[in-house]
Amino acid sequence: MIKFMIVFDQPEDPENFENVYQDFLALVERMPHILRRQVVHITGSPQGTPKFYRILELYFESVGTQQDALMSEIGQEAGQELSRLPQDAVQLLFADVYEEEGGSTSLTTSPVAETEKAQDTEAEAESPAK
Repeated sequence: MIKFMIVFDQPEDPENFENVYQDFLALVERMPHILRRQVVHITGSPQGTPKFYRILELYFESVGTQQDALMSEIGQEAGQELSRLPQDAVQLLFADVYEEEGGSTSLTTSPVAETEKAQDTEAEAESPAK
């Protein structure tokens, strides 16, 4: 699975930001091939005021479907809408999404999973046969 993330910095003018964002979101909702849309609104940070304000994540089946969506007429229109915000206040990112069995997000088997698997095997070997 592929993800396109739009990361928004804290807006200087929140009212203007919300107007642009709502217009942008209305266009995004009409883009083809989006499997899932997730909005993350940043509420704080243990390090003080966060740099980021909101993150919009769009999930696609593949790089090809993502490119088709972004290059579609409606995708291009959505991109133009983003240009109404200050250029340095928006970051666009592409990412691969990994969701592995057991909750591990590593690309290889985690040491914890290996230990648990070994313990399960030992417990099975020690239990009396039924």
